[in-house]
This record gives sequence, C-alpha cells and structure tokens, in this order.
Amino acid sequence: MVWHILLFFIGLGVLYIGAEWLIKAATQTALHYGIRPIVVGLTIVALGTSLPEFFINFFAAFTGEHDLALGNIIGSNICNIALILGSSAMILPLAVQPQMLSKEYPLMMGAMGLFYVVALDGRIGQWDGLLMVLSLLGVMVFLFIDAKRHPNPPILEEMDDDEAGELQTLRQKVLYTLAGMALLAGGARLMVQGAVSIANIMGIDHVVIGLTIVAIGTSLPELAASMVGVIRQEADLSVGNVMGSNILNVLFVVGALALVSPLEVRPHSLSVHFPVMLGFGALVLPLAWTQYCITRWEGGLLLAGFLGYMTYLILPYV
Repeated sequence: MVWHILLFFIGLGVLYIGAEWLIKAATQTALHYGIRPIVVGLTIVALGTSLPEFFINFFAAFTGEHDLALGNIIGSNICNIALILGSSAMILPLAVQPQMLSKEYPLMMGAMGLFYVVALDGRIGQWDGLLMVLSLLGVMVFLFIDAKRHPNPPILEEMDDDEAGELQTLRQKVLYTLAGMALLAGGARLMVQGAVSIANIMGIDHVVIGLTIVAIGTSLPELAASMVGVIRQEADLSVGNVMGSNILNVLFVVGALALVSPLEVRPHSLSVHFPVMLGFGALVLPLAWTQYCITRWEGGLLLAGFLGYMTYLILPYV
C-alpha cells in the first residue's frame, strides 16, 4: 500500500515537471519564430495547463478506467472552484472583474452544461468529442478577438521571464519539448497505476478515487502557488483563471479524449457528481456578484461545501 501511494506522488511530481518543461520550450519556440505573445498565451500556455489532466485521462481511458477518467475531470473542476478559490479567498478576499461574469462565466457554465448534456445517454462518443473540440475552437477565437480589444484578458496566464528561464538554442527547445512530453506520459502512467492499485486494495470505487485523490493531486501545485501568492499579498489568481481552467478541462480534455476513446458514464455520476459540479459553478455567480469580490466568509462557504462533498464520498469506505 505504501509503495502504491509513493508511486502515485512520484508520478505527480514527474507529471508537473514535464508540463513545465513542455510549456516553457513550446512557448519560447513560438516566440522565437515571431508568433505574437497574446496568441501564445491563448493557445500554448492556456492549453498546456490542462496537459496533466489530459495525459492522466488518456492513460486511464486506454486502460479501460473510464470511471477514473470521468471522476478526475469532474473532480478537477470542483477543486478549481471550491478548493482553490475557497482557500485563497479565506486568506485574502479575491477581486472579481465585472467582465468576467459577463464573458468567461457564461463560457464556463456553457462548457460544463454541454459536458452534462452529452453524457446523459451514458456515453460520450466521438461525435460528442467533435462537438466539444469545435466549441473549444470557437471559444479560442472569441478570446483572441476579445484579447485584442482589451489588454490583459483575465483568462490569460502570464509568464514570468525570470521563472521561465531562457532556452538559448533551438536544440535545447526541442530537447525540452521531447523530454517534457516523455515526463508527462511517464508521470501520468505512474499516477494512474498508483491510483488504481490504491482503489483496488481499499475497495474504493474508481470514480471516487478520480474525484478525490487524483483530482486533488493534480490541483496541489496550483493550490500551493496560490497560497504563497496570497500570503505575499501578490496573488494574481482570479476567478477568470479558474473559469478558463474549467473550460479547457471540459472542451479540450474531454473533447480530445472522446474523439479517440469514447467514455462510458454511469447513472450515479449523472445523478450526483455532475449536479455537484454544476452546483458549485452556479454558486460562484451570487458570491462573486456581491461587491465584485469573494470575501473570506464566502470562501469559507466554498471550502466547507468542498469538505462536505469529500466527506460524503469517503465516509462509506471508512
């Protein structure tokens, strides 16, 4: 049991090193060839943040672990809203830009709503995946046009030049790209193997493992970075970034995965887990609308809801 837990966390670490290397190399290569930074941010950087979830679900789906893959996608969206926003707001209230609620928020709820609708028949097939990928392209076009009209769009994650580190030669960039992809694949495989082994030993439903340990695991680096930033009072975390992450988790990860490996959806997920995800998403609007800020007590409400849901999932196995 200890070995499988260790395997899971080794995979998590390898996964994120791979993601960092791949994003850094791809971004600097694109900039080197004259691609505008805003285009890089809205494509490579934005999609790169969803690569860990994509590779995890890729290996889960191709090994027949559809429950684990589906649980991870739903759980990641819940963690983004309830765990990360809730924890961050409890330390320092989070400002919300009004345009987020009129642009990114409807896109997020639309993406998650589409996720639920295509899953209602118990299967997310290739046509569903194609619809999601085309929707993603539409969102990207919209964000690109909007970014040209309004500088520093909230959904865009900016790179720190000092932290990114300059790769001097094309050979270095290619090596970092290939190494990043290899680490992503290897780390995802280790995480899936570890999570499935833990679930089998403890007799836990694979959906629950995806909703809890895998979803929280993939959110830990982002959560840690948010906590450090908030403590330093330099937090750049916004509701818009969380919305953007959820949009990409659904349209990119689920869409691309369904195109190559359709996902089976169990009735219990449709009656419980999807509504919880949509419920947390719906809760953001009234919380963020008041004074355009998520206050400490509102963050506490989100975090309490998250802990309550985790308790509901884990309690039957205690």
